[in-house]
Amino acid sequence: MSRRRKSTVALPWERRGSWRQLLGGSRWKVALALGALAGLALALAGYAERRAKVRETRGVVAEVQRAAFRFRTQIGRCPSSLDELAHPPRSGARFLRRVPEDAWGRRLFFRCPGRFDADDIDVLSAGPSGNLFVDDNVF
Repeated sequence: MSRRRKSTVALPWERRGSWRQLLGGSRWKVALALGALAGLALALAGYAERRAKVRETRGVVAEVQRAAFRFRTQIGRCPSSLDELAHPPRSGARFLRRVPEDAWGRRLFFRCPGRFDADDIDVLSAGPSGNLFVDDNVF
């Protein structure tokens, strides 16, 4: 009487759905690597977008400073607000086409003369947070 030996070869449909196959295989490792790559790509895209907005805001700040210096040269005094740069009093020259905003759609902070130097003009953005007391201001 001979005993039949049980086959140790498993066909794919015989072990479907077992936890051992799921954890023992490399499918979860591939899925984890793809998830990590997707997360890294999203983080880099967000970083690049933030940098682009900061660069755009720095350009707007520089434009406002140039317009304020031109205003002070032509009119002989500091502008009282950003609105006065866009709509100057009794002069035919407009120094800005419109009241500028930063890349996040908020108005800029403007002070003329500057806080620490009377010859300087302070123009800054509250940055991505929108709060001047958070250390992400753009100037």
